[in-house]
Amino acid sequence: MPPSVPSFDQLLDSARHSAVHLEMRDHYGVDEEKEVVEAWRADGTVPAYDSEFWRPWVSLVERTVARGVVVRRARIVSEPVTEYIRFEHAITGVNLQAGEGVRWLPRSEASGVALPGNDFWLIDRRIVRFNLFTGDGHAVDPLVSHEEAVVRLCAEAFAAVWELGIPHDEYKV
Repeated sequence: MPPSVPSFDQLLDSARHSAVHLEMRDHYGVDEEKEVVEAWRADGTVPAYDSEFWRPWVSLVERTVARGVVVRRARIVSEPVTEYIRFEHAITGVNLQAGEGVRWLPRSEASGVALPGNDFWLIDRRIVRFNLFTGDGHAVDPLVSHEEAVVRLCAEAFAAVWELGIPHDEYKV
């Protein structure tokens, strides 16, 4: 029987030292973002830091960072970037304000990095939650792993991407 998959709240609430997230897709079709993406597409509107859209995530990250946990996110992106990546870049200021570190790595510069097959969250180098998506970007049931080799692969991949990555404020889309 596969291990149960913790929610994002459970996952980040369990972190003691680090929570890192690697995103590798050029498009996500996450239902919860649909209206926000449409508003941005229409007139460049992005949700405010204290908006209903951001409130659950901001609260989770703020309480995680307040405990001294380092929260970082790295994104590998194709260039020129997709419309969705331009949207992500436009809203990333909220991630930073909540306490996340964010870097961007052009896919052409990631060729020498051994990467897992899916986006993931890695908590304290002990548990990996893989976020799985359909071809058109819709989320499907995630997977979790505690296997030492899988944890090591994800830790090394994230470290390499972070080292090569460009800080958000310096990355232009």
